[in-house]
Amino acid sequence: MGVPEGRIVRICVLASSSAGNSTFIATASTRILIDAGLSRRETESRLAAIGESPARLDAILITHEHSDHVSGLPVLLKRYDVPVYLTHLTAPTIEWNGCPARVETFQAGTGFSIGDIEVASFTIPHDACDPVGYTFRAQGRKIGVVTDLGYIPESVRVHLQGADFLILESNHDLEMLKVGPYPWAVKQRVMGRRGHLSNDVVGEFIAGDLGGETRTLLLSHLSEHNNHPELARLVASQALTRRALATRLEIVVPRRQSELFEF
Repeated sequence: MGVPEGRIVRICVLASSSAGNSTFIATASTRILIDAGLSRRETESRLAAIGESPARLDAILITHEHSDHVSGLPVLLKRYDVPVYLTHLTAPTIEWNGCPARVETFQAGTGFSIGDIEVASFTIPHDACDPVGYTFRAQGRKIGVVTDLGYIPESVRVHLQGADFLILESNHDLEMLKVGPYPWAVKQRVMGRRGHLSNDVVGEFIAGDLGGETRTLLLSHLSEHNNHPELARLVASQALTRRALATRLEIVVPRRQSELFEF
């Protein structure tokens, strides 16, 4: 039986890398952008590629203040009157540049609704002021979005349980990072407990904690210098084989903008 018309959830990762991050999630009546790390023109272009526009957004949610997640936000808000949701502690760290933002702040760990989408926030370990991940419930589905974290604590594992669609960071291959071009101080930051997830850590999560409900796993925020899409896919696939879930779950590793998923 197909999904009834009007009860479809749409997801597209517009970008996910150190050059910029932004993800689109929508139902028939509500449209949300998670992070705004692309320029206004690039955001417009990538939304247009899936038949959408910033003018139709109901909200922009911010995970944390690093530039690859918010650099496009002030200019986007100068053109489009969209409310921005972010934590009480993150809001003062944003350089609003005089834009007339409609800011809605919340305490990390709390939930709220935007249209017919229920949002839950949760704290993640990253070297930002008050970083959060999100889960979304809409039309009987659950979507998890968690990137930019140095490890996966039990609290995050609990929040991701039951996700039908999971967007999870798989930032680097540890050996590529060690011999790569980054200065040692940056390598230590990336490898640290407030840095970024390696392919191996993601593989351990898949093998030990990924729920059988998950039907699509999108690996995101891959380093251009310290990872390769097929390497991230291989580690994830091998972990799935150990769980005997390989035939039940699709692994997606987009190189630029992902396809538009509807389910």
